[in-house]
Order: sequence, then structure tokens, then C-alpha cells
Amino acid sequence: MTVIKAPTETVAATQLLFDMDRLLLNTEQLFSDGNVMILERFNMTDKYNWSIKRQLMGLPALKAAEVFVRETGLPMTAADFAAERNRVVLELFPNCVPLPGVVDFVTAVHDAHMPMAVATSSSRPIFDVKTQHHAALFSHFADHIITGDDARIARGKPAPDIFLVAHATLGGTEETRPTTVVFEDSVAGAKAGLAAGMQVVWVRDARIPFDNVAELEERCLAVTETMSEVEDWFGL
Repeated sequence: MTVIKAPTETVAATQLLFDMDRLLLNTEQLFSDGNVMILERFNMTDKYNWSIKRQLMGLPALKAAEVFVRETGLPMTAADFAAERNRVVLELFPNCVPLPGVVDFVTAVHDAHMPMAVATSSSRPIFDVKTQHHAALFSHFADHIITGDDARIARGKPAPDIFLVAHATLGGTEETRPTTVVFEDSVAGAKAGLAAGMQVVWVRDARIPFDNVAELEERCLAVTETMSEVEDWFGL
């Protein structure tokens, strides 16, 4: 089942905010590939599973590294693992591609002149590497790209900081937060959007086991497994 929960009526949004990894681009798969490549050096690939991947999604890089090292037992410090994975995935990122439905939806939002921004935990240099072959897609966001190393962001997801900054960048006010829609793929990201007082479309990976998320699903505007259906929800 692709759509788990759909809006009950056409969504009248004032702004749209998008995460990037595994939401716009398939970079989460490349992170997984990088993790496996490092584990292979220690013959530990059997220690990595979808449950661990779920815990990593949406976390800042060093926090994700701490979780990964703890859960797999990898004989590296979190800082060393984070640095090595960064080196490995930088070689993989130029191969990333947009996920299904993304180009059509983002283009439709742009053509409808609806304000939108990217809010990604990736640093600006990493964002530039990931998006280097997708200039046309990301040009639709103009200069409304908020990255995780922005000095205005004090806390990472699930804190709402990055979405509040992105919202303000688009000229949003406290009054327009309830009509702002966040698109997220991770539990941490969905919680961040809700904590910001915004509506959330949770685009979750069907392969990842999500436990105890009934309350989160209930609070979300919609829950789906791809971006292919969302265009109609916004009357585009």
C-alpha cells in the first residue's frame, strides 16, 4: 500500500518545506552503501539492518555516527567513523537521482508560484556535492535552501529549529505556521515539523520497520510511501 493516510480535502498551504535525503534525492541509499563498505573491512556487514537504519534517519552526522557505532559494535570512535563515512559517501553522492514523483511535484509547485524551501541537515558543502547534477530541480527553490550548518540552527531534528528558519526565510510568520506543510521521510523530521506547529506529510520507506508510530501517523496530515500521489492533494 503506497498511501497510508491521505488528506480529506484539498490542502490550502501557504508554504511548503522539503527535507532532501530520501525525500527529494535517493541519498539515504548511498549512506547505507557507505556504511556497508566500511563494515565490510571488519567482516561486520551482518550487524547492519533496517532497524539501525531507521534510528539514523534525520539525525545530525555525528549523532548518527554515535548511534551506528553503538548499535553495530564497530571498532571505531564515532568521530573517526563519521569522517571515514563522509569520505566514502562523497565519492557516491554524484550518482544520486531524484525519487519518483519529485521532479513533477516540485515543478508544479514552482509553476503555481507557491513559496517553498529546502530544509536539510546536510552541510552546505555536502549539499552542493549531492545536488551538482540536479541544478534544474533545485533552481526552483531559488536561494531558499537551508542547510544544517546554518548558524541560526541551534538544535538538530527532532527540534523544530531548521523548519522555523526555513519558514522565516520565506517570509512566514507565527500566523502562517499552521498552513505550512513539511515533507519529511524520517521520524525525527516528522516530529520536528509538528514541533514547529506545522502540518506534515510523512513520506516513509516501506522497507523500514517503524514501531509505535500510530500517534505520529495520526498527527500527520498525510502518510505515504512515495511523492507520486501528492500533487493532486494540493490541487496542482
